[in-house]
Amino acid sequence: MKNPRALVMVIISIIIGLGAVVLASRWVNEQATVQSSKVVVAATDIDLGTPLAPQMLKVADWPKGSEPAGAFNDIKVLDTRVLKTSVSRGEPVLESKLAPLGATGGLSAVIKEGNRAMTVRVNDVVGVAGFALPGNYVDIVVNTVDEMAKAANGNNSISKIVLEHILVLAVAQEQNRDETKPKVVNAVTLEVTPEQAEKLDLARSVGSLSLVLRNQIDSSLAATSGSTKKDLLNGDTQPAALPVGTDAKSEVAAAKPVVKKVVRRKAVAKPAEPYEQVEVVRGNVTSVEKF
Repeated sequence: MKNPRALVMVIISIIIGLGAVVLASRWVNEQATVQSSKVVVAATDIDLGTPLAPQMLKVADWPKGSEPAGAFNDIKVLDTRVLKTSVSRGEPVLESKLAPLGATGGLSAVIKEGNRAMTVRVNDVVGVAGFALPGNYVDIVVNTVDEMAKAANGNNSISKIVLEHILVLAVAQEQNRDETKPKVVNAVTLEVTPEQAEKLDLARSVGSLSLVLRNQIDSSLAATSGSTKKDLLNGDTQPAALPVGTDAKSEVAAAKPVVKKVVRRKAVAKPAEPYEQVEVVRGNVTSVEKF
């Protein structure tokens, strides 16, 4: 070759370029590599109230430093623990989703501490056509006879909401809260406090019960006085409750329209004031001036 120096420079350039590619590739791989830790997740969908077994779980890689609070990294410590909520496949198993240690499987594991589970009989109408599913909230309405009203005016039938925002734990013998298809059943199990359990038992003994399905995020309580046959047929004829400290007479007076009587006065003609009249002649123009 006539120019060996140029050949050497080309070779050196190729070596430097290859070295740069290797270093860049190594740097990119190091940046892409993220440290991970082990987290126990569900290997399949698991329903609430189910005791965990090793074959239901698996260990998955999780970005280090972003592990969910209460996560586990050992499957053995979860053996026989009971879920109090449903877990989907690949979802981490957390302490907050587990019943206390020693709890056995079944419905009792998902009842909140201090609450009770109570079952009431329903039909396709009472059970909101099967749309009252586990995990939903309902109100309880009782239709009964008001003995005091019967003695007073003979109007004895009344419907009243007696319990509000009650959690449905199970329908029939099913607890799966992931189900969305309506199911017509003959019994619904509800989660209630001891006081609510007493009211519910009394309500079903004195009349017929109905369930009213609520919005999942609506926890407001409605203060109602109940509806009677008179309210249904004649409408509400009772006056609205007055604010505290408001006089009833003044309230009624304020409700009536105010009519103002307009009196029209006749215009009275004013007597003409006396004046002096002078005739003024300016050339051939004559005018009259009044003073």
